[in-house]
Amino acid sequence: MPLPPLPDDAIWLSRTAADWREAVQLAGDALAASGAATADYAGDMIRMIDEHGPYVVIAPGLALAHTRPSDDVLTGGMSVVTLAEPVAFGHPHHDPVSVVVGLASTTAESHLAAVAQLANRFNDARAIERIARAGTIQDVRAVIAPDARG
Repeated sequence: MPLPPLPDDAIWLSRTAADWREAVQLAGDALAASGAATADYAGDMIRMIDEHGPYVVIAPGLALAHTRPSDDVLTGGMSVVTLAEPVAFGHPHHDPVSVVVGLASTTAESHLAAVAQLANRFNDARAIERIARAGTIQDVRAVIAPDARG
């Protein structure tokens, strides 16, 4: 199963967030801007982190913001937000976060497959650094979704 689409309008570089909630909001806003989710999806992701803690911080500097498939997901999609200044999510080992990947999935199967594929893309810590320092959308796409079309 391929990764969900990563359109150009879902890649936001060098954004500013005061805290993790704003960082996740940005990832959700980018998903909404691309048509993958409604504007409410960001709030769903934030509520999950409030309830379950910073489980979305999966590697040093990287958060994979997501929640269960819901009516707020319009189609499968991803977003990538790089932060001008990293923010803390409260993770004991992987804070602060400078890259937030948003994930919207329509089914549990596609959700699990996408999470697994994204985790594999970030096995190499240099991938996170490359995205965090990306100057262009193409720089991000080359790391996270080299086969995806914008």
